[in-house]
Amino acid sequence: MTYEQYLDEVTTLLTEKYAMDDNSAIRIVMRAQADDFFSGHDDDPSICTLDQAHKDAKSVFKKYR
Repeated sequence: MTYEQYLDEVTTLLTEKYAMDDNSAIRIVMRAQADDFFSGHDDDPSICTLDQAHKDAKSVFKKYR
């Protein structure tokens, strides 16, 4: 998936797994992105996988909620 699709997937997982509303999930992903949490993903699209999205959703939730 593309980097943008990956961010969308992480956002969706936050809403599904952690019962967040869309706006809160988007804010958290944007904060993580501004903090360069996803910088490696943009450089290497091969890590933009569904498995990695689940791991990153968990990490982002713990760090930025």
